[in-house]
Amino acid sequence: MVGAGTVRVVFCGTPQFAVPTLKHLLAQQDIEIVAVITQPDRPRGRGMQVSFSPVKETAVATGVPVHQPEKIRSPESQEMLQGLAPDCVVIIAYGQIIPARLLPIPKYGWINLHGSLLPRYRGAAPIHWAIAHGEMRTGLTTMRIDAGMDTGEMLMRQDVEIGAKETTPELAARMAEAGAPLMLETLRGIAGGTLVAQPQNHSEASYAPLLKKEDGRIDWVRRAPEIYNRMRAFTPWPGAYTTLRGRTCHIAAEPVSNEMTETRSGESSAPGAAAPGTLHITHAGLLVSCGGATRLRVLSVKQEGGKNVDALEFAHQARLTEEERFGDT
Repeated sequence: MVGAGTVRVVFCGTPQFAVPTLKHLLAQQDIEIVAVITQPDRPRGRGMQVSFSPVKETAVATGVPVHQPEKIRSPESQEMLQGLAPDCVVIIAYGQIIPARLLPIPKYGWINLHGSLLPRYRGAAPIHWAIAHGEMRTGLTTMRIDAGMDTGEMLMRQDVEIGAKETTPELAARMAEAGAPLMLETLRGIAGGTLVAQPQNHSEASYAPLLKKEDGRIDWVRRAPEIYNRMRAFTPWPGAYTTLRGRTCHIAAEPVSNEMTETRSGESSAPGAAAPGTLHITHAGLLVSCGGATRLRVLSVKQEGGKNVDALEFAHQARLTEEERFGDT
């Protein structure tokens, strides 16, 4: 039941990462979700059928009014927000830049849940790049957005540990769940006047740009742990890919020790003896040399136009020879 002390919230978000917070806020008696703003319906999936965003699916299922402006900077969007008269707008991974003229509409501002410990990893892909850079810890920050890119004053922060083998979808799911109570606590603190916003130290900022397909191309000169971190980070897109005999191959792999490994022919092979990208068929599996005398064990390979297969099955089907290299042209 909505009472006099409730906080009127417009919820602005699009992907699954935003859904746990929306559901959590909908369950609170002191929070009134007056509307949801999400991206227009887009073609999604292999069939490219037009479908709702995860946030819209949740809103429709709970009877919350949904608005889907093609451009939130339009005059119609401004009129809509002014008519809703929210105390605050909660914004999580919405997908459009909010123009400065809309920021003063809610009296408590636009409150964002960002997937890093700001000012580190500002930008569109903070979870991906934290994993790609081998971070062992990251976190969540609630902040009041301003006209800059993730430069607003911070409200609350929470540390999150990154698992040694955790992928972006796995970490994002955990962080989304952890972010829900953090956002609720933030809203209650703002409404109750108990939160003191803290400015960011801009000199400590780092950036997490939107992913590009090229980010998934494996540079075998990198050390094996770094390549592995990028594999975890760029799951499911753009993935980790290389070439063999001129064909693109998507790779799954894991680091191995630098010990001597016996090849299929019975000879011993030292990690530093081969150029980066060189393949080794051994009793331990299909290994590939990386920079710094490190190696990865290839787990599976998917060649363009083919199916995902076990690494040794791939080696057999391709009739790999010793000293062939990934990354050829």
